[in-house]
Amino acid sequence: MLPGVELEVRHLRALCAIADTGSVHKAARQLGMTQPSLTTQLRRIEQAVGGQLFTRQRTGSKPTPLGRTVLTRARPIVAQMTELVREAKDAAGLGPGGPGTRLRLGSTGSRAVPGWLRRLNGRLPERDITFQTDVSANTLLRMVAGNQLDAAFVHEVEGSPLRVPDGVELRVLVRREPQFVAVHETHAAARAGRAVALAELADQKWMVDPSVDGDWDGLRRVFVDAGVDPRIVYGDYLSAGDLVAAGEVVTPCQPTAQPRPGMSIVPLEGDPLGVRLVVGFRSGTGLGEEGDAVFADLRASYEAVARSSPAYARWLTTRNAAPAPPFQRFLGAPPPDSGRGDPHPDPRTSIAGQADLSLSGD
Repeated sequence: MLPGVELEVRHLRALCAIADTGSVHKAARQLGMTQPSLTTQLRRIEQAVGGQLFTRQRTGSKPTPLGRTVLTRARPIVAQMTELVREAKDAAGLGPGGPGTRLRLGSTGSRAVPGWLRRLNGRLPERDITFQTDVSANTLLRMVAGNQLDAAFVHEVEGSPLRVPDGVELRVLVRREPQFVAVHETHAAARAGRAVALAELADQKWMVDPSVDGDWDGLRRVFVDAGVDPRIVYGDYLSAGDLVAAGEVVTPCQPTAQPRPGMSIVPLEGDPLGVRLVVGFRSGTGLGEEGDAVFADLRASYEAVARSSPAYARWLTTRNAAPAPPFQRFLGAPPPDSGRGDPHPDPRTSIAGQADLSLSGD
């Protein structure tokens, strides 16, 4: 009696090949084996499962009832393993098109993402652009460092610095984006179209997602500075929108958020809460000219969604009326070699070129 075997994926793949080709001989050729070797392997597999899997007929090898049962379970396992290997190779840049054929992007939630991807697909039609989201900016940056992503668009809450891994550099899209608040449409500030003071919301329940890096810490600092101590409800921001519209909670939100029935978006008086918007690349690469395209298309998409948000457009128009160049204090600083910008830059941080955010046409 032949020694039994512990079934492995290669054994299941062999069974599928025999069933698909209808012949041990043809299956052996497909698998790069000799027919005697495959015949011996089949016998060991049959011994392991406890019965005959194929009958030999004039028309070829046909699965037995036991064989059909085993094949029903084997095929999805083989398919999943094949897909796993393919995805792993793609993630490592070793896919069938070779290195550089896939552009792997990631982002925390942002309304700028759809337009970003649309622009990149139009600009780089030969690239296979993949995308994934995560609530954790630090997780996405670790994926960039681990060569699982080529670039990640993330936010950094004031007072809660990102944990930038070694080997990752940041390029600043917006130096400081103010965070607004979503309130019920009947709130006085919403009806008046004005900013709302934190004191006006002190008796409201605030909903915050604690899984978003820095959000709760940043909001808590703002509450302490304002001397308010509102009730806190923990949850995800998708659910928060429904609860705001129902008048149950208020929640911090991006200024690009759109109002909806029952919910209005208003600035916070004094802009106490802000984030920095950055794109993380692997150090020393930055994707070269393609990295500039990635950044430029993201910037264009961000400007478009800023214009389309009524509250943010009004806020930007007010700031644009100041004597200083438009949005200078909000945008990424000019490149270090221009002689301006942060005199004490983080050595891991690459600074984006100056390109004023405006409310001109797309």
